[in-house]
Amino acid sequence: MVEIKGICPIIATPFTEKGEVDYEDLDKLVRHLINGGCHAVTLFGIAGEYYKLSDDERKKMVEVTVKAAKETGGKTIISVTDHATEVAVKTAKFFEEAGADCLMLLPPFFLKPGAGYLYEHMKAIGKAVSIPIMAQYAPEQTGVAIAPEVFVKLQKECPNIIYYKIECKPAGPYVTNLMKLTDGAMKIFVGNAGFQIIECMDRGAIGAMPGCSMYDVYLDIYNKYVSGNRNEAIEIHNKLLPMLNHIRQNVEQIISFEKRILKKRGIISSDYCRKPSYNTDEYFDKLFEEFYVEMSERYGW
Repeated sequence: MVEIKGICPIIATPFTEKGEVDYEDLDKLVRHLINGGCHAVTLFGIAGEYYKLSDDERKKMVEVTVKAAKETGGKTIISVTDHATEVAVKTAKFFEEAGADCLMLLPPFFLKPGAGYLYEHMKAIGKAVSIPIMAQYAPEQTGVAIAPEVFVKLQKECPNIIYYKIECKPAGPYVTNLMKLTDGAMKIFVGNAGFQIIECMDRGAIGAMPGCSMYDVYLDIYNKYVSGNRNEAIEIHNKLLPMLNHIRQNVEQIISFEKRILKKRGIISSDYCRKPSYNTDEYFDKLFEEFYVEMSERYGW
């Protein structure tokens, strides 16, 4: 079974200035991230605007992403976001057949189904495929709470559901609870733009899934940490936090600025976001530019 760990950023969906998916830029972005050292790339995360895509666009994006990743020796994680269990099972099988190395599973949240329904939904997908699955816990975005015991039970029932992306607030105690309930067997990734990456790795997390625009900063933090230079990792993380605190005050906002950074770095051609999207102002942009200059000088963007 494929092993996933490290920095596995969420792929931003590149659009043209007319709002069409830019598949050439998508191919370029995937190759850039993998060649840049990312341990895997993640398609259809919340920060990837999956909820603004058509079914046909998603299928084409899967094809482009998997092909680019395989040709550059990288791994792909593709998220199953359907709200109906029957549809989600079909989607999971399609992604597996298309060549995904791992699936991420965002449990249904529309109309707030109870824990029993969520468990059965995730279990059905786990039983339908043989590749590894990562369950995503994002209560801030979904409004749905899931107790750690649900994930522990799920892991016992479905051995291929072995990864968990945790982005609740606070994330640390939840990570510790999962590790204690499974005697340290949980393989946990940090979400939430990596705000708590140091703390959660201290508690046993094995990686993070931030946005992709500053992937090299996260790689620097991760590599310093795993090589035993925790204090250096903290120092780098502390330099990143002002930028994150500024651009991540809501989801559409960080999506917008992630794309702006990618464009400024010359990785994608356009920073277009499908509507509705975030509207900035002059002062906000001024502060962003100040933070960007500081980061770009350090990393040679």
